[in-house]
Amino acid sequence: MTAARWFEDGRLHLGLGIEDTFVPQSRPGERAIDEYELTEHYQRYEGDFALAASVGAELLRWGVPWYRVTPEPGRWEWDWTDRAVDAQLAAGLRPIVDLLHYGTPLWLDAQFANADYPHHVEEYAARFGDRYGDRVLDFTPVNEPVIHALFSGEYGYWPPYLTGPSGFATIAANLARGFVRSQRALAERVGPEATFVHVAAAMSFVGGDVAPEHHEEAERLRHQVHLVEDLVTGRVDASHPLLDRLSPSLPDVELQWFRDNAVQPDVMGVNYYPRHSTELFEAGVHHGGGFADPRPSVDRGADGLREALELFAARYGAPVMVTETCVTGTVPERVEWLDASLAVTEQARSAGVDVVGYTWWPLFDMYEWTWRHTDRPRSEHLLTMGLHDLVESPDGLLRVPNPVADRYREHAVRLASAPTAH
Repeated sequence: MTAARWFEDGRLHLGLGIEDTFVPQSRPGERAIDEYELTEHYQRYEGDFALAASVGAELLRWGVPWYRVTPEPGRWEWDWTDRAVDAQLAAGLRPIVDLLHYGTPLWLDAQFANADYPHHVEEYAARFGDRYGDRVLDFTPVNEPVIHALFSGEYGYWPPYLTGPSGFATIAANLARGFVRSQRALAERVGPEATFVHVAAAMSFVGGDVAPEHHEEAERLRHQVHLVEDLVTGRVDASHPLLDRLSPSLPDVELQWFRDNAVQPDVMGVNYYPRHSTELFEAGVHHGGGFADPRPSVDRGADGLREALELFAARYGAPVMVTETCVTGTVPERVEWLDASLAVTEQARSAGVDVVGYTWWPLFDMYEWTWRHTDRPRSEHLLTMGLHDLVESPDGLLRVPNPVADRYREHAVRLASAPTAH
């Protein structure tokens, strides 16, 4: 792989991810969550990167704990991030850096709703670019902005606990402001070799056509999935179907600012989980939606992944990449989905969809976000998702490879010897 523009060489590149959710704020009944702490990645990062390289991954989606890097205004602590970045590069991996994978610094009042949030996240991005832009070239400014806006703005599940359509619009608008400023700051510092992988949650909704009472809501949600990406890429104008919902948060002059300052993805990332990414509207049944009261999910399997890749490629006109996928289940279930999801990815490429990468998420198991809302030990929240099992031991959490790792390595060897497509 060359130093830059890796996605233009006609190959399908394999990646892995390390779960990096950070929601450091706490309140009675809610613990702070930091997946690097829960999985002991802070201590085991060198070994974790070696594991990713050992199974043949080229790319690693990996995030920076912003709240630790800047524990108070004007104070920057990069020591651990320095070591982690150097260790990834030494392992032969190419990091795609999540600058924001949920969570703001503890000192930022109102979090994503803070009026100065866009400037704070811009400064963070600029400092990262100044420090690492000579050797880190690939960035995701905001992971899954729709999930940020839903959890923090509509469901009241994460700080700042806003609710309803107005809460969603407030968070979405401010995330988009910060997204644009962050990408432009990085591009200015890193230069033309910088690659921006925008990452979207491939949420879809079915049943609205046979449940008339849900039709309008289903249509709103289908458009809402794309709202932040539409904003940052300058696609929101007078004809946008959600303009009326945005108007209180974004006056016309600011919508024009987004169009004038639009940033584009070099690669459009698609996060798809077959058992969770599609929600069902049922006739005669009211579902409040939201993480705590969800609509039921429908497993659309490989068909749903293929449709998501086609949709995002057509909508944004950029190469696409599977940036997260897996099933939480037994080892045979995970192997089956690895094979099926890679097969449909390759079929999409053969059919003319410009798919440039595939990421199994995560490298090793993680802990469910519901850990935040209980006082039970982490072992009761384990999600079996990884190529490596997390196993409790007197020496901490061991990473034990399972047959999913072996199958991933087989695919990596096969793809490395495959002819290049142009």
